[in-house]
Amino acid sequence: MTVRPLIAALLIGGLAWPVAAQDTAPPPAQEAPKDAAPPRPIRNAPNPRALEFAAYIFSAVNVCGYQLGTPQFEALLAKQNTTLADVSPRGPFGGRVMGIFSLMSNQMNLNREQSCLAVAGEYGPEGSVAKNVLLPPGSGEAPAAPGSKPAQP
Repeated sequence: MTVRPLIAALLIGGLAWPVAAQDTAPPPAQEAPKDAAPPRPIRNAPNPRALEFAAYIFSAVNVCGYQLGTPQFEALLAKQNTTLADVSPRGPFGGRVMGIFSLMSNQMNLNREQSCLAVAGEYGPEGSVAKNVLLPPGSGEAPAAPGSKPAQP
């Protein structure tokens, strides 16, 4: 009869021992060094449409050989509250853009002629969505505005 209470007491004491042995004091607060940079504010991610748009344009440049009209491209990204630095391959959201880019490039390669004509119709020199985002291969700069005089040598 006395063995059962003794075993029960040892069992309860064994279960309670690890809980009592834990250190419950919080760790001491560490002071930040005075020369440390202040924490950067958290920035919201760009709209997923902006990431898809950037991947679409990058895919057209890759597959069709178009040149990127950087000022026009940046202006379209600015309308979507995004910058070129955000969607560039080394930017904070470049990994997401590159994932979408690889899928779009593969799809565009399947029907290259039709895809390149469609993209040029939307974002080329005579684009229906935006003009001069994609420039023909070999063109150094955007076409001159109508009515402007050519540069004199």
